[in-house]
Amino acid sequence: MQFRNRIVRLTMICLIGIALNGCAPSGQSDADDTKEPHFVLGQSRVNAMDYQGAIDAFEQSLEANPRSAQAHYQLAMLYEQHVPDPAAAIYHYQQYLKFDPKAPNADVVNDHINSCKQQLASDVMAMPTAPAAMRQIEQLTDANEKLQMQVAYYSNQLVAAKSSPTVPQNNLPPQPVANQIPPQPAQNVSANSRPRTHTVVSGETAAAIARKIGVKLSALQAANPGVNLSKLKVNQVLNLPPP
Repeated sequence: MQFRNRIVRLTMICLIGIALNGCAPSGQSDADDTKEPHFVLGQSRVNAMDYQGAIDAFEQSLEANPRSAQAHYQLAMLYEQHVPDPAAAIYHYQQYLKFDPKAPNADVVNDHINSCKQQLASDVMAMPTAPAAMRQIEQLTDANEKLQMQVAYYSNQLVAAKSSPTVPQNNLPPQPVANQIPPQPAQNVSANSRPRTHTVVSGETAAAIARKIGVKLSALQAANPGVNLSKLKVNQVLNLPPP
């Protein structure tokens, strides 16, 4: 009878011990996680600065124990600090908090997660300028400038055609040659006068022409919109402002 009671007591003690240790059959403490052979190997590789090898070892540690919070934490730090992969770092930090919800460094880990999210967002939004794109922009800019010069030229010719009965309104001049600005009549032309012009001779400058005809250089520029007065050519015809 006493022997039987002893067996019952031993059975009860075993059951109580199992209950105190938890119900999970494969539950392990942090200390057990860090003793796992692959985990130990991963730490040694970190010390040797073999970071990719350490990642492989900690991944194998997770295969042996998928609930290892410490292995997830080590992988998160490696992916954040040594083998940059913000998305992987975020995942392993989150898994660390999942398997160790009462981690004392939870606030610090959440700060790391936010930092990785910002890094991930900046990587996605970054748009480096390619040389080909820059060349295309330059070409479009040049084409736009040429079109603006052509529009200004035809606008001036249309004004002159409307103010002069000798110039047919439907007889517009041919398209100007690239990089050469055609002579443009003054816009402020009275109905009883023809536009005044001046043909550039060798050695003449815009300032000299303005002094010669008794006008300001700004008035000469206004009468020739689109013309670069600093690069005049021989035989180039300029419109003169009203006296």
